[in-house]
Order: sequence, then C-alpha cells, then structure tokens
Amino acid sequence: MKLSVIIPCYNEEAVLETSYTRFSNVLQSTGYDYEMIMVNDGSKDQTLKILSTFAQKDKNIKIISFSRNFGHQNAVTAGLHNCSGDIAVIIDADLQDPPEVIPEMVEVYKKEKCNVVYAVRNKRKGESFFKLITAKLYYRTLNYLSDYSFPVDTGDFRLVDRKVLETFRQFPEKHKYLRGLFSWMGFKQIPFYYNRDERAAGETKYSFQKMIKLASVGIFGFSKKPLKLAISLGTISILVALVMVIWIIYLQIFAQDNVVQGWSSTIITILFLGGIQLFTIGILGEYIGNIFDETKNRPEYIIQEKINFEE
Repeated sequence: MKLSVIIPCYNEEAVLETSYTRFSNVLQSTGYDYEMIMVNDGSKDQTLKILSTFAQKDKNIKIISFSRNFGHQNAVTAGLHNCSGDIAVIIDADLQDPPEVIPEMVEVYKKEKCNVVYAVRNKRKGESFFKLITAKLYYRTLNYLSDYSFPVDTGDFRLVDRKVLETFRQFPEKHKYLRGLFSWMGFKQIPFYYNRDERAAGETKYSFQKMIKLASVGIFGFSKKPLKLAISLGTISILVALVMVIWIIYLQIFAQDNVVQGWSSTIITILFLGGIQLFTIGILGEYIGNIFDETKNRPEYIIQEKINFEE
C-alpha cells in the first residue's frame, strides 16, 4: 500500500524545517511506501527554495509550484489530482494537525474498511474565543441551510482512499469546498477524534476575509435555502407593509388628530423594502457570480513547476 500525504504551503518558511522532520519521521515509521506532495501556493517568501532543497535530498518529496497564489482549496485539489497513493492524507504544513496521528488514522481505515477517515477536533489550542465560537456557529448554520448533513468541528484534515480520489477527479466545478464535497460523495466515512495543537511557528494565513470567503463557498455551493430566504423576506415585507397600510387607514378614520404630518411612514416603508431588495439581490449575485466563473471554464490553478514527478 502506498500512502500520499498532501501538504499545501503558503509563506511557511518559518515552519517548514520542523514540518519536514516530523512528517518524514512519522511516514518512515509506518513502513509503507509513501510520497509527500508539497504544494507551493504562490509563496512570496523562501518556501519554494526550502522545498526544492528537501526534494533534492529526498525523492519521496514531490513539489508542485503554482504560478501565483490560487488559494488553499486549489492547492489541495492539485495534490489530489497528482497523487499516486492507494490512500491520501490531507494535512496543513503548520503542524496544528499533528502528523503523529496519521498512522492511527491508517489503522482506523484498515480496521473499519472504510473510504474516508475524517478528523474531528476535540480541542483547538491557541485559537481565540471569537474564532472558536464563529467556527461552531458556521458548521451548525451550514448544516441547517444545506440539503445535506456535514460533520461538525472538522476541517480538511482527513484520509481518503483511491475510490474517493477517482470520484473527486470527476468534479469539474471551479469553486470547490472540499470538506463539503467529501461528505456529499457518501461512501463509508468514519470519524477520528484528536486534539489540535497551536501553530509550530509563523502566523496563520487564513485572514478573517479568507474565512468569510470559504464560508460563502460552502453555503452557496451546497444550499439553495438562501434563495428561499429571499422569498420569505419578501413575504414578510409585504405583510409589514399591509399592517402599516391598515394602521394608517385606522388613524385617518378614528384618530386623525394623532396623524403625524409628513412622509415618515413612506420613508420607513421605502427603506425597509429597499433593504430587503438589496439583500435578496446580493444573494442572487453570489449564485450568478458562481455560474459566471463556471462558464468561463478557466483552470482552477496553473502549475509553474513540478519536481520529482515522473514524466
């Protein structure tokens, strides 16, 4: 059995030496044939230079380098498209997900005869209260909105087998939300519980803006409920408008002296309806934007260089 480990890297020069040592020690201890596919996602620091040094002395290290930064999900996608293992493990270079648990995940895979072993975080060390709360809210909101059920408190850290890899390669869509796609596939999937560590070095590359973007890809890629929400909000606005009409008519008939002169009610109504319209147009815009990106049919990523891959 051959094991592929896919490691996306973006500006990770501070942690790569430690990562390489820990990953190599763990994979060598398994006794399996293995490859480490390290994807340089357009890093602006010395990441590619360091990775190239690893590849020169270790033929088990394979490097994919993008022409620019295409994003974490596309970096993982490139690794999945180019790996040759019977099973593949997706894990980040920052060592928050400890590579030492990979052999345990392989044992779970063999024991359960499953297709996917997805890692579930018991604890998340070194993360702010805000991030912990928003992560919990996001996963539960996604489950509520989606037509499918996704495991909560999970990331991209998981083991997948060759059947899942071949199925994944059939997906032509450009905006991939990987943890959602793997759940959507079905197959036999088993949880693996672990404690997540702090970053070994460096700073997180997932800014608040990037987290929001990833969340929107998940929601708009797996749910049509936001479109139904637009209908609900429109219905509510109509009901509110009708209530205001009835109230104004009542005041005109029975309490004309209490009617406030001016156009306050009109302005309030316009603002309310305008807000609803802009909100629903924004939702439609997200879906239309995704359709636009798909119709352009541009590649998900551009590979500038590959090292230690057979021609």
